[in-house]
Amino acid sequence: MMDILTHNTTAWVAISFVVFILLIVKAAGKKITASLDAKIEQIRTEIETADRLKKEAQDLLAEFQQKQRDAENAAAKIIEQAKASAVAVQQAAEKELGETMERREAQLSERLKRIEEKAIADIRAHAADLAIQATREIVTKSMDTKTSDNLIDQAIQSVSKHLN
Repeated sequence: MMDILTHNTTAWVAISFVVFILLIVKAAGKKITASLDAKIEQIRTEIETADRLKKEAQDLLAEFQQKQRDAENAAAKIIEQAKASAVAVQQAAEKELGETMERREAQLSERLKRIEEKAIADIRAHAADLAIQATREIVTKSMDTKTSDNLIDQAIQSVSKHLN
């Protein structure tokens, strides 16, 4: 076998190539391994950073979605309160209008009652005056002066009592 190795150049080239590769791998292997380890670490760091950024983005998205829901709920509550307030204002206005109309009707009714009472009092006073005047004329025609004066005084007193 030695003989094959001494005369065969192809075997020596193959052996030399293998030894050369082993030497290169041994010498450069640590550098290549260190370089690959550094690249792996860099990629791992980038992946972790990307994962962290993705989680932060998801958290921000969830936070903004929650804020949007809260804002929509707040807006719905404000709209509901505004509607309730509008209904309350409308009811209060209707109630106030009704009360105002009732007061005005009562005032008008009172005014009409006073006008009617005054008209009745005026008619009674005029009727009393006419009755007194007619009584005076009848009595003066049928009686003498002294008797007529007494009767007139009694009639006036009687009418005055009835009017009061």
